Amino acid sequence: MKSFFHVSDIGDLSAALQEAAEVKRTPFAWKALGENKTIMLVFFNSSLRTRLSSQKAALNLGMSPIVLNIGQDSWKLETEMGVVMDGDKSEHLREAIPVMAGYCDIIGVRSFAGLTDRAYDYAETVLRQFIEYGGKPVISLESATVHPCQAFADLITIEEYRRGPRPKVVLTWAPHPRSLPQAVPNSFAEWMNAADVELVITHPEGYELDPAFVGNARVEYDQMKAFEGADFIYAKNWSCPGVTDPSQYGRVLSQDRSWTVGTRQMAVTNDAFFMHCLPVRRNMIVTDEVIDAPTSLVIPEAANRTVAAQVVMKRMLEDLQP
Repeated sequence: MKSFFHVSDIGDLSAALQEAAEVKRTPFAWKALGENKTIMLVFFNSSLRTRLSSQKAALNLGMSPIVLNIGQDSWKLETEMGVVMDGDKSEHLREAIPVMAGYCDIIGVRSFAGLTDRAYDYAETVLRQFIEYGGKPVISLESATVHPCQAFADLITIEEYRRGPRPKVVLTWAPHPRSLPQAVPNSFAEWMNAADVELVITHPEGYELDPAFVGNARVEYDQMKAFEGADFIYAKNWSCPGVTDPSQYGRVLSQDRSWTVGTRQMAVTNDAFFMHCLPVRRNMIVTDEVIDAPTSLVIPEAANRTVAAQVVMKRMLEDLQP
């Protein structure tokens, strides 16, 4: 595996889920794979679960992780080509990436969307430079448009808690005071489309995700209707994806609190499990009653981030073996 951005990079999902179960049972069984190997985890944005789970996964595999927080542990980095660097950025990615690559065997990168230029973000400009200039396997630890490690962990969690074949999974928009990227819902939709589930996406009008990620999912603008008979509810805010009108990209079009996931919505489900990638704004995204209920999976979901990251790193290490 040379890069990990999309569900297609993981190959057969059934095999990946079986591997994840094995990794979870015996997390230290492959420590020899990472002996004398180093992974560099590059963070352009702050993190809790991604940083900790990635470091833990690397250590489980015997690797040495190096964490680099851009702008704190390093110079501020310029990401665009052709610019006159007369501002506060002292180094360009064009030089920084090959330098980083010289110190490691695998690179993980976390870089959020700017939410001002849709074309720039959806071209994955930053992440693509790490592939072009690094020459090392690259893991997206969340990028402008995707968060595959989160989506893989989500699928592992659904596989563990599903009560029967082909569960109904609902991805629901929920209100938030700030403008957030579409990476988590994009990847969740992409991975659920590839899995054996019935996927429904519900959101107010104007929040339509890119068709490349929506795939075969049913889009429902009535949240209550979407929740009927659901087995899993996945709540997440995202800003306007700007699919039909790029000028609206990144904007907050609604803060309708009636979309906050509460007992009213959960009452029409099939005693559904509640999921969220965290961090979550309580009583904005979801009420206390729902997130604190026995059917809330946010903590085991977060724990599976280590499992997902370890499967990906394990496969990359296996490909590096002589």
